[in-house]
Amino acid sequence: MKHLADLKAEVEPLTRLEGRARELGEYAALDESDGALEAELSAELEKLRADLDAAETTAILDGEFDSHGAILTIHAGAGGTEACDWASMLLRMYLRWAERHGYRAEIVDSLEGEEAGIKSATVVIAGRNAYGYLESERGVHRLVRISPFDAAKRRHTSFASVDVTPEMEEGDEQIEIRPDELEVETYKSGGAGGQYVNKTESAIRITHKPTSIIVAVQNERSQLANRNRAMKMLAAKLAQRRREEQAAKLAQLTGKKSAIEWGSQIRSYTLQPYTMVNDHRTEIKVSDAQRVLDGDLDQFMLAYLQARRAA
Repeated sequence: MKHLADLKAEVEPLTRLEGRARELGEYAALDESDGALEAELSAELEKLRADLDAAETTAILDGEFDSHGAILTIHAGAGGTEACDWASMLLRMYLRWAERHGYRAEIVDSLEGEEAGIKSATVVIAGRNAYGYLESERGVHRLVRISPFDAAKRRHTSFASVDVTPEMEEGDEQIEIRPDELEVETYKSGGAGGQYVNKTESAIRITHKPTSIIVAVQNERSQLANRNRAMKMLAAKLAQRRREEQAAKLAQLTGKKSAIEWGSQIRSYTLQPYTMVNDHRTEIKVSDAQRVLDGDLDQFMLAYLQARRAA
């Protein structure tokens, strides 16, 4: 039923577009004599063009897991308070992006910085094609600005890394996780949640010893619920790791080198002495940096998807 719903979600918008185009053609034929409907037809044609552009963007999302939800993790780089503040700015940017597109975003784990910002955060973004769009954000993000934490008002450079993993769904590849490979820790949840959540060790941190992958969840009300969610997140990260290893092996056999690699600097955000956001993979540059930090990421994502399809 899930697969059927996905197929309908792809086909039905195209059927509606086809019907609207046919209707506009019929109205245009009727209007050829006196032109009374010309203004109305022009407005409807512009709407149809915009919807067609959106449908073409969706058609680019043809990867195996593009239609899935996404697990997005942000880690502050070296740099103390500066890097933690930058990580919190990125978190806000992605939450605003999700809100713009009607996705449901839930922060399942976060670690506050010592003075400001966050050291790390994990967000689950639920909705169709969330992973397909957010895959373009995987990598290192660089910020240049006058530091609000520096009394001398000097310019600082900060780094934060973003990792994106597709949520696993029923019928996806199964990952076997042996209990003896896990190190499980419990601790008290932080932040909102009520006395019960904050006074009991309901939060879970699981380390997969063979790969050193760590997942943590603290937003659910019970330890069992947090553990179940953490295990799903771990399975998703292990599946992603296996896919990356297979892709690297294939690239080695074919002599090809991936153009987009984890750990590379993908985008720079400059706030001083001028404002500019520069995507180093697609060469897209936007002078209104604040608009980007408010969640307007679509042009970067679309350019990445087009480059991916071309490759």
